[in-house]
Amino acid sequence: MGIVFSDLSVSADGFATGLHQSEESPFGDIDETWLHGWMFDDSGDNRAEVEAITASGATIMGRNMFGPVRGEWDREWRGWWGPNPPYHNPVFVLTRFPRAPIEMEGGTTFHFVTDGAGRALELARAAAGDRDVSVAGGPGTVNQFLTAGLLDELRLHVTPCVLGAGVRVFDGVPAQRLDRVSVRATPLVTHIVYRPRR
Repeated sequence: MGIVFSDLSVSADGFATGLHQSEESPFGDIDETWLHGWMFDDSGDNRAEVEAITASGATIMGRNMFGPVRGEWDREWRGWWGPNPPYHNPVFVLTRFPRAPIEMEGGTTFHFVTDGAGRALELARAAAGDRDVSVAGGPGTVNQFLTAGLLDELRLHVTPCVLGAGVRVFDGVPAQRLDRVSVRATPLVTHIVYRPRR
């Protein structure tokens, strides 16, 4: 069985997204290149980390990461990523509102899970087989997995910016120890891998 991991780009003050998410601004009222510009850098400095983000057999995400639609599914929203999302595996979206699965190009199918993070993880593990499961985000969902002790590895990609407000990783997470596995700095980002102690 693989591990359950998460990758989050965060500002130096710990925010993984800004405030006021909208259809036009998936990360809220921030310049998203401040957090994610390193992923599209042509130098190759961060290639291994970028490739590792989608190297999983299944993915879990919160509803806010899937899109800006709130409440009942009253429109045909199919995610931020266009017809061929980058996951190429089953994606389990945490929501309180049922919805039929959405099949996309490239092997991505969005499944909507209404009975919690534990159930989403069961489904994702079954879909992934021996491969890893990625908790893609957003930060609120990652915090939920950390709080429940369901995350084996947290990979933070710390960018040299200060956002000042937004949704912060570790907010609401109870006190716990993390083992630092590795740290690697590049000109645009510092990659830190932690493993929560059990």
